[in-house]
Amino acid sequence: MKRTTGILTDGAIRGLFDSGNLKSEAALDADQVQPASLDLRLGATAYRVRASFMPGPDCTVMSKLERLQLHAIDLSQGAVLETGCVYIVPLMETVDLPAGMSASANPKSSTGRLDIFTRVITDSAQEFDKIPAGYKGPLYLEISPRTFPIVVRRGSRLSQIRFRIGHALLNETELLSLHAAETLVASETPNVSGGGIALSIDLQGFGEDRLIGYRGKHHTSVVDVDIKAQHDVFDFWEPLYNRGRSELILDPDEFYILVSREAVHVPPLYAAEMTPFDPLVGEFRVHYAGFFDPGFGHVSAGGAGSRAVLEVRSHEVPFILEHGQIVGRLVYEHMLEKPQGLYGTSAGSNYQAQGLKLSKHFRM
Repeated sequence: MKRTTGILTDGAIRGLFDSGNLKSEAALDADQVQPASLDLRLGATAYRVRASFMPGPDCTVMSKLERLQLHAIDLSQGAVLETGCVYIVPLMETVDLPAGMSASANPKSSTGRLDIFTRVITDSAQEFDKIPAGYKGPLYLEISPRTFPIVVRRGSRLSQIRFRIGHALLNETELLSLHAAETLVASETPNVSGGGIALSIDLQGFGEDRLIGYRGKHHTSVVDVDIKAQHDVFDFWEPLYNRGRSELILDPDEFYILVSREAVHVPPLYAAEMTPFDPLVGEFRVHYAGFFDPGFGHVSAGGAGSRAVLEVRSHEVPFILEHGQIVGRLVYEHMLEKPQGLYGTSAGSNYQAQGLKLSKHFRM
């Protein structure tokens, strides 16, 4: 029986376009609709602003831009967005949500792995990345590259949106029951609290060199977000190795790509999200890009053994990570029904069956 609360599937998202609840300036890309989310596309203009802002009640984003923008940038032929700067870009997609349907947004996996900080904003917003039930209007993306300058253009996809009806989160009892049946993370004694299931860090290393991760370099060339396998890894990343002590000191203002110790599994009738920061486990932020689609790590979708790649940035002070330390939690939500496609079998599934893996833009 179909649920009455939960996350909308790929088929339902396409139905929102048919009903006029979702609209776009141009026809959808072939792989734009994912099993439980929709990729959002940049419009033709980026506005450089002095600082991030929240529109607040009864205020539109464009009215704030009239006062705060420094200059406008034409994205029709592509343009460079510099590190340390903040940009606001109207998106090609607009929404007209029914009264009982809300939405939330997150950076795409490749966006997070490039250390591009993005947040979706709506008119009258009082929270980033949250689209309240019944909202009708445009969507905007705040973009701030942190480590590498990037090239974007009209149609580039940096963020994704999920639609939900009602309350869909699993509680701790439901999580434990689902883990017992489906093995959500590769742990015999899962740590479940706060509505989420814990993931820990792998610092033992992979291969003969015992590679544990990468640290982003500074003063690199630009990364074109729309081109795969374009750059040599070593022009942008410093490999990190286990030198006999399974620990890593995170330096403030440095960006790291690491990986979870546990394999992650998202069954077809569920979606998951990594909580981006948990002050109970340390003063650092993990995983900008938090959505895990149905089928991630699912055996029948080719995902047995899929680790969670972690984008890690320390806060004000250096912080020592040790192998097996908890670094974040996965929360799971019900899908309304089984998606037509699963992650790994659908178009655009770049990170199924992954281990320690950089974004699709780099070649080994």
